Amino acid sequence: MSLNKLTILIPCYNEEGTLERIVHEVLAANTLGLEKEVIIIDDGSNDRSYEIAQDISKKNSNVKIIHSKKNLGKGSAIKKALPESTGDIILIQDADLEYSPKDFPRLMRPIVDKEADVVFGSRFIGGEMHRVLYFWHSLGNKILTFLSNVFTNLNLTDIETCYKLFRSKYIKEINLEENGFGFEPEIVAKVSKLYPPIKIFEVGVSYKGRTYHQGKKITWKDGVKAIYCIVKYNLFR
Repeated sequence: MSLNKLTILIPCYNEEGTLERIVHEVLAANTLGLEKEVIIIDDGSNDRSYEIAQDISKKNSNVKIIHSKKNLGKGSAIKKALPESTGDIILIQDADLEYSPKDFPRLMRPIVDKEADVVFGSRFIGGEMHRVLYFWHSLGNKILTFLSNVFTNLNLTDIETCYKLFRSKYIKEINLEENGFGFEPEIVAKVSKLYPPIKIFEVGVSYKGRTYHQGKKITWKDGVKAIYCIVKYNLFR
């Protein structure tokens, strides 16, 4: 089956300071010859994010907008966008500039070359540039990834990564339930259970993490919820 289009999903909540730049970088990114479809999902922002998204869409015919009046979370944003996605590959891109679209070619390559069905970008492998930030965040992510691997029998290094790419038929056949950041361990658990088994790759990516002052949103409560979701979707789904 030929691959003709890449859909980039950009969930967005109160990112007026970064949204225009990240969309510009996405539109300029090398996608190995595939057509781009960009879907911005404004998840009930109370700043100018939705207004900025509308302006971007008016200037770019391949940029769509989905707007939610209420903030429900990243998982909810992704669930709303999937039925509107028409690409052969679906890629998730955060709006906060922590992850660079310059990594698109290396992330896409395993799928384009028919080596993989799903690709996760990892901040912990490869020789890419990383901003040095919070020790406890890094440790927490490694603990969550280890726990997830115990249940899924995968050997991933970064389940909380923004970058997740899928052949569209696989992500669309999964029933996603989580609205918030619990989406991350849920999708890993459910991808690991697809039958017949699919090919999962991991690719090193660069990372420029934000501080809380700069707008970082994830907290220890999200870590607790992630543990709950790892157990829930591996043992009881």
